[in-house]
Amino acid sequence: MLIALFPGDGIGPEVIAQARRVLDAVVGDRLSYEEGHVGYVAYEAAGHPLPEETLAIARKADAVLFGAIGDPRGDSLSRDLRPEQAILGLRKELTLFANLRPAKLFPELADASALRPEVASAIDLVIVRETNGDVYFGEKGMRKTATGRREGYDIMSYDEDEVARIARVGFETARARRGKLCSVDKANVLETSQLWRDVVIEVSAEYPDVSLSHMYVDNAAMQLVRNPGQFDVIVTGNLFGDILSDQASMCAGSIGMLPSATLDVNKKGLYEPIHGSAPDIAGQGKANPLATILSAAMMLRYSLGLPAEADRIEAAVAAALAAGARSPDLGGTHTTVQMGDAVLAAF
Repeated sequence: MLIALFPGDGIGPEVIAQARRVLDAVVGDRLSYEEGHVGYVAYEAAGHPLPEETLAIARKADAVLFGAIGDPRGDSLSRDLRPEQAILGLRKELTLFANLRPAKLFPELADASALRPEVASAIDLVIVRETNGDVYFGEKGMRKTATGRREGYDIMSYDEDEVARIARVGFETARARRGKLCSVDKANVLETSQLWRDVVIEVSAEYPDVSLSHMYVDNAAMQLVRNPGQFDVIVTGNLFGDILSDQASMCAGSIGMLPSATLDVNKKGLYEPIHGSAPDIAGQGKANPLATILSAAMMLRYSLGLPAEADRIEAAVAAALAAGARSPDLGGTHTTVQMGDAVLAAF
């Protein structure tokens, strides 16, 4: 099985290196790897954040393990050349439309959450986010108004097939968990969201065993900090999902702890930690690699058909935390390599 390794910018190479160590220990030579440049490092090397050579590696691989992208030096580039276009390009070119972001509090990290321990301990949810549409992929640009003033615009849109496709992923995910799906939208003010809600209700007829509820996004943001235990699976669009999943990460203790998977219809996926490139700590050994290691476990489970190996990795992460391993974002002093060592020692 071939894995495309895209370390990217900032702390990306550091956390990918630890995930590779764990994969080597658990899966060994059943996996092979091919590495490619993405993000600002790719722009420096090839003049584009997603070079064709990198895209070719992604297309032929069975799965992609992705580090992080983003560099302040890229902020002055035209939008089509900024580092972030690498992840958007991969989602588009590989038709990766379903992002799964689990958020579950490890008991040992209850004191790291911004929430009271008794509230945080109830967090065990999955956010299913659509990633091929919405304002990120809609028509956008800068123009002048009739009075000569500058105006920026980003068009939010979904068609019914796009909504139905991600809704089914949400229902299937809920069916495999506790059977509760909450669809998040803003149907009271957005026509796009009204279509979203209508189609989700239509698809729900295919899943009579799953309980469906609806919530406006502003209320969902409030409920995630007020009573996160009420959620099992949340399905939502690209923009709302981006915001809510990052919020959920802090409720669960640290953005350095949460993995993600973005899948196509055949469950080929791109796996990445949800944190950014953190250029302020890059190269200092302070990055928490656990989200990347847990992303590797998701890769084994969803794309490679190795659930037992995925279980081993997740259990080792839990054991490392129980033994006291803490990177700086978790209030400790373990280096990136030492956090990897702690996971390996737990096998």
